[in-house]
Amino acid sequence: MAGVATVAVAEAVRPRGGTGVLLDWDEVRRRARTWLSSSAPAVDLAAAQRDYRLLAAQLEKPLLSFVGPLPAGASLPEFSALDRAMWLDLNLGILRRVVDPILERGRLPNSLAVEAGRAGLNHYVAFLLAFLGRRVLGQYDPQLLGTEPVTPDGLYLVETNVEEWGSKANLPGEDLRRWLILHEMTHAWQFAAHPWLKGYMESSMRVLLESVTKTGPAAARVAAFAGVLPAQWRVMRQMQGSMSFVEGYSNLVMNELGTKLLPGFQQLEDAYKARGASRSIVEIIIWRLTGLDLKLQQYQKGEAFARAIYDAHGMDVLNRAWAGADAMPRLDELGEPERWYRRVGEAA
Repeated sequence: MAGVATVAVAEAVRPRGGTGVLLDWDEVRRRARTWLSSSAPAVDLAAAQRDYRLLAAQLEKPLLSFVGPLPAGASLPEFSALDRAMWLDLNLGILRRVVDPILERGRLPNSLAVEAGRAGLNHYVAFLLAFLGRRVLGQYDPQLLGTEPVTPDGLYLVETNVEEWGSKANLPGEDLRRWLILHEMTHAWQFAAHPWLKGYMESSMRVLLESVTKTGPAAARVAAFAGVLPAQWRVMRQMQGSMSFVEGYSNLVMNELGTKLLPGFQQLEDAYKARGASRSIVEIIIWRLTGLDLKLQQYQKGEAFARAIYDAHGMDVLNRAWAGADAMPRLDELGEPERWYRRVGEAA
């Protein structure tokens, strides 16, 4: 038995000529599209996109009146309507901007073991994208780490999922889309009105990428891939605090304006809470195994932080967080908003 096992391991790791990377994007796309294609409701994307842009034009003035104006020369991108397959292609492109440099620096000699690892990773990434692709309602893409020529930022609603959820929950269709548009437009305003934010996010991501891709001792590279280096940890904590605030701020704006502008707001809010509470056991397991539940908890902390500062001190004070990276709430300040106020709001 020991001899057979030794031969099997030797055969599995035996180089077979050439090198390869640990992800096959074409295979990921093929598998994810197969899982996403079943039982998708038919939608008219062209008509939906016209409606989005009309609704966004109506909402832009009250949004800017609430959060603040855009600087001269800045504008918000127009909305596009996506189905699930289009959402998949969009996010494969976003993933590749971040992951390809790591894959290329981590090329391995071809072997049966590498092929097995690639097949498993392809399956995992495809499954995760398909899982999200059935649930995501809207998205803003600020084109982080984009290469020349730089394409415009993107605002999207996944009409397939919006229509499916709206029908199942019997929601007012126009109010639902206006509600989602408010959230994604707030993200676009955050980046358009504060150009430093994109540079800050990109520089943080580059620190993480460079720590993974640079050459060095095997132990250091393993630690870098695990994300446990002190420099990585500091940057990740800073990014987590900032992104939690970015999401929480958008939820605050969506809900504050929603109560004023949308007759069906309370129905939407109740349906959204019910959507999160009605996950099956399988869905709960997936959320926990992938870490999505931890990310959701961070965003909830970000929203609670934004709400606490807004209620206690008003929008002008809350907006001081956009002064620069140092003004962003730190991860430990999300749970103690008054600490941030004493450090940033009160000091200003």
